[in-house]
Amino acid sequence: MLRQANRTLYIRIISVLSPLTLLLAWEFLARIHMIDVRLFSSPSLITSSFIPLLVSGELLYNTAVSVQRVLWGFLAGSIPGIFLGISMGLSPFARSAIEPMIAATYPIPKLALMPLILLIFGLGETSKIFTIGIGVFYLVVINTMAGVLTIDKIYLDVAKNFGASRKNFYLTVAFPGALPMIFAGLKLGMGMALILIVAAEMSAAKAGVGWMIWRAYDMFDIEQMFVALITLSCLGYLFSLILDRIESWVLPWKQEL
Repeated sequence: MLRQANRTLYIRIISVLSPLTLLLAWEFLARIHMIDVRLFSSPSLITSSFIPLLVSGELLYNTAVSVQRVLWGFLAGSIPGIFLGISMGLSPFARSAIEPMIAATYPIPKLALMPLILLIFGLGETSKIFTIGIGVFYLVVINTMAGVLTIDKIYLDVAKNFGASRKNFYLTVAFPGALPMIFAGLKLGMGMALILIVAAEMSAAKAGVGWMIWRAYDMFDIEQMFVALITLSCLGYLFSLILDRIESWVLPWKQEL
């Protein structure tokens, strides 16, 4: 038990020291002029720009706007993705009918669809949520289907022999059995959501972290651009921690491996 506690402590220390070491190296290289601060700035200059944005509330407001869009888009893509992925995993007919369409449309860059999405949904919130949702959907549905297909066939046979209904197949066999792969898809989907929110806010928005990046580019404000980029990376890390915590609660046995 003590050895496990020490191992956990070491892992946490390393997780803190690794980004701190990177920041110190970045600042050192900027101070000795090994990197051009006009293009790559430095942690100290970024911090001096970060504080006014934080105190004025501008950063918090734009972050809150982006988080709201990400969460709605994540839910809009993940919920139907889980349901359809389970259906495709359980039914060969559904899989043969839908999988070719997913395989054909998945490689299309989601950013290439932005003009069409804007034409259909306009410049409001719906277009941004749909852009995020469609990116999340593919990753979740593919991983969910793969998770169902990896379930040992004996569990499906036992459920069938006991006369399990379609609802029971979904809720007591397929969904629990596919949960590890579902969480893998959700984590990938959240990363995709943060990528797409930037693109969505760059093209048609008046607020958000992506809008901040585009405005900073127009003004050649490198420090503000890095503040927005670091905010996105912090959001990605925070969402990853939340999903990991939910996964450890839902799948406690996985943490013991």
